[in-house]
Amino acid sequence: MRIALATDAWSPQTNGVVRTLSITVAELERAGHVIEVVHPGSFRTVPCPTYPEIRLAVFPYSELARRLDRFAPEAVHIATEGPLGLAARRWCRRRGRPFTTSYHTQFPEYVRARAPVPLALTYAHLRRLHGAGSRTLVATPSMMRQLEERGFRNLAHWSRGVDTALFRPQPKGNLDLPRPIWLYFGRVAVEKGIEDFLALDVPGSKLVVGGGPAEIDLRARYPSVVFTGFRYGEALAALVAEADVFVFPSRTDTFGLVLLEAMACGVPVAAYPVTGPIDVVSNGITGVLHENLRTAALAALALDPAACRKHALGYTWQAATHQFLGHLAV
Repeated sequence: MRIALATDAWSPQTNGVVRTLSITVAELERAGHVIEVVHPGSFRTVPCPTYPEIRLAVFPYSELARRLDRFAPEAVHIATEGPLGLAARRWCRRRGRPFTTSYHTQFPEYVRARAPVPLALTYAHLRRLHGAGSRTLVATPSMMRQLEERGFRNLAHWSRGVDTALFRPQPKGNLDLPRPIWLYFGRVAVEKGIEDFLALDVPGSKLVVGGGPAEIDLRARYPSVVFTGFRYGEALAALVAEADVFVFPSRTDTFGLVLLEAMACGVPVAAYPVTGPIDVVSNGITGVLHENLRTAALAALALDPAACRKHALGYTWQAATHQFLGHLAV
């Protein structure tokens, strides 16, 4: 099948959306499908306000239309709600083509964390974009229920996977840090609630792996915390496996790939009982979910790493990609 994927999130951005899409594209190509990825790297862009690492395409419709007309896709999937997503929606509507969308981030909450924009306004924009599609693919059942309460329809489940060969248990002791080691890895941004983690009163060491717009400020304000910046591949997996507990302070994630990656390394999770963790973490077995993050973190220390690993093995990218393919509108 010839599949067009329109996304405002793509390499060199580093986040869960990019990882999900790039792995899905690789799995689809491995299965013999032909994929055309329409991403910001092919257009003139400007930096996203308050988040300059993200580049937004400027007036992309004409070029996007030429590319899609030339490619002649059998199915179109719109992954994001930015300029390219809107342009792809316009192309499909003008040509009477069905398309699917996916809901990767709680965009209204992300916007409100940076500016006083009413949630109702941004949710209305998202309902308009996604409502024109045949299906909107959502990562977890709890996120589907939340969107239904906001008036979204035609929702379908698209789960996620984890590379259990890369993210695996490894011997600890390679970091010269007092234990226990409490880890956060992912984007260092205000919407991730990372200060809830940094402010925890816990023994041992706190380790932050990743980067983002809040990194410089937080390094200065929390000098006792070890910030490594971005790490990738084996270097990242080794740091994750060194941790005793992965603390996930976000209240705005729709899934949280990092939850699976930590558990695949045999590292239990401490998180709030919110969308994402409540679907991915087995409370009391692979992690502890509690409104008091310190309580969750300390209790997670006692959990069995082998149970975490076993749980993560149930999530494969092959199964997730099969779900994605089955939902496409052709």
